This record gives sequence, structure tokens and C-alpha cells, in this order.
Amino acid sequence: MNRRTFVKTTATASLAVMTGCSLKNRFNIIIVNGMIFDGSGGEAFQSDIGIINGKIAAIDNLKNASADTIIDGTGLAISPGFIDIHTHTDFELLANSNAESKVMQGVTTEVSGNCGYSPFPLNESDYQAEDEDTFEKYGFHVDWKDVDGFLRRLEKQKISFNYATFTGHGNLRSCVVGKNDVQATPEQLAAMKKLLEQSIDSGSFGMSTGLEYAPGSYASTAELIELNNVVAKKNAIYATHMRDEEDNVVEAVEEALKICRETGVSLQISHLKANQPANWHKMDRILDIIHAAADSGLPVKADRYPYIAYSTGLTSFLPLWSRQGNTKDVIARMNDRNLIPDIETYIEKCGQNMGGWDRVVICSSHTDENKKWIGKSIAECIAEKKIPPAKFIRNLLTEERNRVSIVGFGMEEGNLKKVLSSPLVMVASDGSAVAPYGTLGKGQPHPRFYGTFPRVLGKYCREEKLFDLATAVKKMTSMPANKLGLTKRGLLKKNYFADIVVFNPKTVIDNATFENPHQFPTGIEHVIVNGKITVQKGKHTGAHAGAVLRHRLS
Repeated sequence: MNRRTFVKTTATASLAVMTGCSLKNRFNIIIVNGMIFDGSGGEAFQSDIGIINGKIAAIDNLKNASADTIIDGTGLAISPGFIDIHTHTDFELLANSNAESKVMQGVTTEVSGNCGYSPFPLNESDYQAEDEDTFEKYGFHVDWKDVDGFLRRLEKQKISFNYATFTGHGNLRSCVVGKNDVQATPEQLAAMKKLLEQSIDSGSFGMSTGLEYAPGSYASTAELIELNNVVAKKNAIYATHMRDEEDNVVEAVEEALKICRETGVSLQISHLKANQPANWHKMDRILDIIHAAADSGLPVKADRYPYIAYSTGLTSFLPLWSRQGNTKDVIARMNDRNLIPDIETYIEKCGQNMGGWDRVVICSSHTDENKKWIGKSIAECIAEKKIPPAKFIRNLLTEERNRVSIVGFGMEEGNLKKVLSSPLVMVASDGSAVAPYGTLGKGQPHPRFYGTFPRVLGKYCREEKLFDLATAVKKMTSMPANKLGLTKRGLLKKNYFADIVVFNPKTVIDNATFENPHQFPTGIEHVIVNGKITVQKGKHTGAHAGAVLRHRLS
């Protein structure tokens, strides 16, 4: 044995001892020559990463090691997979489990069930309505009523990223109290608490509210405190789409913090914003209130997407009292001669508050007849139809059975930068996993579905210099992992799950636009989920290595 062979063999043997691996067992994957951003927010360092059986087995100099696959990370950044802590992906995974719009931007873990909606729990009436809508839209039937049934369905399906979910308060309330503006009786509140506890025990990560939407909006603060006592007891999370993000946004923040303070629950404020021009000046005060609460010891964080436009249902322009009951009830009220004047007055005020109907764009419809409106502002639609905006909105919602999505340009860029820069704020998409083809390729969804994480890395980190790259990665990885209590995810460490993104920090950027959203980003080179290469050289491999994560079992 010559000296060179001796040195190489000794180095390899030392590596085997260090990693706990036999020389007979090569690594499944080695990533070499990359700059590692480990998710902690600390300084990057150059090293290699070895992966065996879905986990990180070594972070060291692995030049002399062998592997089934070697990824050259020269000039690239290596980070933990991005954790999207606020999403609305559910039925989409059963229609197309590739989750392309998300994994192609580096997302390896998705947290759904936000804004008060989850596809469970379902009473018999809600189950029948959900099944009918799902079959019409996606072509498959709902075969679950609770969180365990839904998660088992996903496990059977096999998915491309890790999936976690909250339980929607709106679903809890609908299941027990109904969809009308009534207060829960003590017996109903007890039933909701029991159902919520069962849901968390079955894997839900906590409860979300959509307090701007029916029926969640009909809940009192006292009801939310009672329910969050259950969430806190289970060491789970309260994620809230607050009661108002417009004229009463400050009061809504204070309500969320009151619930946190009185229950001790871990609070996540969803898509933190001050919507509509008249409220833009309130953002500094909002951030001061939240930071002061955190400094006092309250477990509060927030999330935000990197765009000045939101997306929601067109029904959000109807007064809350008119949204009670089922779809048939809402449509009947919209067309009740005695109610139309009040409804139309409310709609007109919404348009004025937005700064004009040119700031509201239709992004989806259900019927072929109304697809012509997709991509057009309401101002453009009413000019073509030659009718008032309130009448157009009522007619469109009636024809579409309330299934119309919109994008509203209601926020301000300076405020967006302030929110993203906050050390309490994580990056999240508020979008769903879709694809540029098939059922999930219909309509013009908000570009955040495709571009959230690359946009933060490219526009706001590299170009705007809001924060350094290590901080940007932390906001996408260890911060949400810690908030959720995920085990062995969110950092690049030995024995952690191999959820990894390899990206080019010099070129990474979003390509999705409001006019053409179905576009993948640039610069996300490789994505590994639980040790399986899911994106390779910017192409989805068809791998379905994602795990269904359950609270305490994640």
C-alpha cells in the first residue's frame, strides 16, 4: 500500500467512524462544495452533506466518500427545506399529489387548515355539501369526516412534501353550532371543546380562525378564549386570521393578544397587514404592539407573504349578516328585494375603501360562461357589462354559487417591507399547491402560489437588502419549525430529516405574475424531501416522499 492509498483509506475509515456508517454502506446522496446556511441564522460555512435513509448522516468534508448520487453545490447555497406555515392546500393534493407550485420553489413542508377552514370536522350536512362540491370540482368523493380520516387519505395518496394541518374554527362551529349568527350555548361550547381536543389528539397542530368570514366571525372573544384553553393545554398553536385587517385592525390585534395573554396559547397572527389606504399609517403602531407583547413574554409570532395584493373570495364584499347559512341561503338574501339596497350599499362602500374597483381583479370562476372575466378588474367588467359594480357582483356570485376568487391590491410596499423585516415575522405563502396543467391549472391564482420563497430570497433579500441571506433562510426554516414544535426539521444537523433546498443565491427569483401566475421560479436547483430528490436541476422528478406530520408525532 503506497502512502496516497493509505491516506485515502484512513480518511475514509475515519469518516465512517465519525458518521457511524460502515464502509460497505455508501451514502445515498452527497451534496459537495456548497455554502451551507443551516437555518439557525448564523454565518454560512462551506461543507458537504451526506444523506442516508432519509436523514442527514454527516456534515463534513466528504470528498473521499462515495454515494449513489452526488450533487455539485459549487456556487450554490444549501439550506433546510422551506416550511410554509400558512397555506390552504388540502383537496389539491388529492387531485395532484406532485405539489409542483410549492416544491419547485423549495417548500418541503406545508401547514394548512388556516383562516378558520379545514376539510374536517364534518357533520352529516356539511359532509354532503363538501362531497358534492369536491366531486364537481375535482372528480373524487370525500370519504372522511375527521382529521384522522383526512390524514390517512393523504398517506394513502402519497405526496411530494410533508404536510401538517390546523383545525378550522369555522368548521368546528359549523359542525356543532351551525352557520348562523348565534352564540354557542354552554352545551355547544363544551361539544366544540371536546371535538377540538379529539382533533389535536388525532394530529392537528392546533386551531385556526377566520374571524372575517362566516361562521367564525359570529364567535365572541369569550368563545375563542374557551377553545384556546384547550389548544394551550395541548401545547398546540392558535393561528388567527384576525377579526379585521382594515378600519379596526388595531383592535383586532389587541383581541388576538388578549386571547394569548389569558390562555397562554402559542399565537400565530396570519398574513399580518393593514389593508386599504386609510389604514396604511397604522402599521407602525401594530408592530409596536406586537413587539411589546413578545418582549413581555407572550408567545406571539406572525407570518406574511411578499406581495401588496391579497386574495380571497368575492363573498368578502358582502355584509357579514348576509353570509349566514348555506350557499342557497346567501344567494336568496342577495336577491331579496327588501335586502338588496343594504347589500349594494355595503358593496359600494367596499369599493370606495379599496380606492376603486380597478384594484379588485377576478382570478377564478366555476362556470365556463364566466371564465371571460378571469384576469379582468371589476372596473373593466362593469364597463363591458354596463351595469353598476354591486349588481355585477351580486349577479356573478349568484351564477357561480358564491365560488369566485379575487385578488385585491390593498396594501402598501413600505409596510410590506416593515412587516417582512420584523424578527417576529416568518415567510408564508397563504396559497395552495397547484400546477400549470390539469384541474389545478385553471384560473389565474395569486402569484404567491408559485413565487413566495424565491421572491423573498431574490427581491427582498438580494435586491432590496432587507436582511441577509442567513436571516431570510431562518424565517423560512427554523423559525416555523420551532413555532410548530417539529422534531428534527428546520435545521441542517446530523440525524435531522434530509429536507434540503439547493439554490443559486445570485439568480433565485420568482417568475409568476398576476397576469401569468403559472410559472415556476428561477434558481431553485434541487429539492430533497426526506432524503429523496424531488426536484433535480429545476425539474420535478415525480418523487412522493412526503410525510404526513401529526402534532407530537412530527
